[in-house]
Amino acid sequence: MRDRIFYVVCFGFLLGVLLRSFIFVNFHFNILLAVIALALFLFFGVISKNNWACLRRQGILASVFILTFCFGIFRFSLVDVPNPVIFESQVGDRVSFVGEIIDEPNIKENNQQLTVEVEEGDDITEILLSTGLDTDYKYGDEINFTGVLKKPENFMTDTGKEFDYVNYLRKDGILYVMSYPKIEIISSGNGNFFKSILFSAKEKFLEKMNLAISNPESLLMGGLILGEKSSFSQELRQSFVNTGTIHIVALSGYNVTIVAEWIMKLFTQISFISLNFSIGIGIFAILLFIIMTGASSTAVRAGVMAALALVARATGRNYDVARALILAGVFMVLINPFLLVFDVSFQLSFIATVAVIFLAPRIEKYFLWVPERFQLRDIVSVTSAAYVFVFPFILYKMGNFSLVALPANILILPFIPFTMMLGFITGFVGLIWYMLSIPLGYISYLFLHYELRVVSFFSDLPFASFSFPNFPLTLTLLIYTYFIYRLFGRDIKKFFTEPL
Repeated sequence: MRDRIFYVVCFGFLLGVLLRSFIFVNFHFNILLAVIALALFLFFGVISKNNWACLRRQGILASVFILTFCFGIFRFSLVDVPNPVIFESQVGDRVSFVGEIIDEPNIKENNQQLTVEVEEGDDITEILLSTGLDTDYKYGDEINFTGVLKKPENFMTDTGKEFDYVNYLRKDGILYVMSYPKIEIISSGNGNFFKSILFSAKEKFLEKMNLAISNPESLLMGGLILGEKSSFSQELRQSFVNTGTIHIVALSGYNVTIVAEWIMKLFTQISFISLNFSIGIGIFAILLFIIMTGASSTAVRAGVMAALALVARATGRNYDVARALILAGVFMVLINPFLLVFDVSFQLSFIATVAVIFLAPRIEKYFLWVPERFQLRDIVSVTSAAYVFVFPFILYKMGNFSLVALPANILILPFIPFTMMLGFITGFVGLIWYMLSIPLGYISYLFLHYELRVVSFFSDLPFASFSFPNFPLTLTLLIYTYFIYRLFGRDIKKFFTEPL
């Protein structure tokens, strides 16, 4: 009964947030529905436990589901508020503000983006500034900037898919944008001390790694281990999209899991080291990853997913960890309801982690032909499971269908864990002694060069991919319904048919 209540509470809340993400629900109607559900809960709680036991328990589950469903709607409504009046009245005008850069600058190929928090009267908002690369801005800088205040707008991608740029920024609290304003730095070092240290460590790490590995291979390494793909050229980014390999440079729990698991299993091979200590080493590797990314919210979410997947695969307690995974997802959505629908990184992390925990063990029998040396069979099964599971999602989100995705992924994915591990080691060794990082950087370069060559080769093939901008949501949902049925069909059937 407790397990059923747990799943009813979690999925009731998530479905409420999901519905409210697409459809406005009247506040008073939601309250009325919640009151009715509460009345039903109280009614079923006091009726006879003996004569109506089955009806009582089913009624309690149904009323709890409706209550948490209403709470999900209510939670999303709390953050779905109108834009600040003061700033709304100045949209389209040339204005001047004083604000603080509250995140590290996002360096792109031709410009950089600054997230600035501005306070006017009682209203506080965040504005995304696009500016040139000529000035080195830092997290914590207080700046005075002047430009035309605008609201973000959705746009069409190269594949003909509409990108919901408005809600993509809104999930991070960004409501306005400003292009190439006049900026003056007033003061520096105003941000959180801990975050400043982390961002500085990340900057040094990337600097040492880039010294040991040349471009464009260093860009790929930054994308693999830190999700730093913003400085990719448009051509390189499109090559990854065309070959169906863009997922390997997304900051997700899957990328972190395969490296942490590989490190953990290396320590497991040492006879006097216990399993618990090896798991601890793997989780420590995840912690280092979070630190190296500056402890961004995206990295923390990916790290949590990776840690859960690591424990599940190490102990075999998949369904115990499944509850923890669901609880972690619910907690993240509770903090920021926009994540569920509008954060691709969160969605990708969750989907890939489910694949790593549940699908990989089931398909490992199809890879008996892969040698076990260096955990190669395990790596191939894990990466294949993750790719199969995320492919429909990528197709729906990006609208690009790659005819060469399967061979490209087969040739690249087995080498990704080794490449990522080498990247981490190269960066850390470079922080200690640059000369020692040179041979490691060269080995990393060989792996990265091979992976880029594979991507380039398949991307240049005629008809390597074609656009599918309107891949239907209903078909995507049907595919994942089938996946869920294949993985959890028996458990779902027991949930609804077995006596309470």
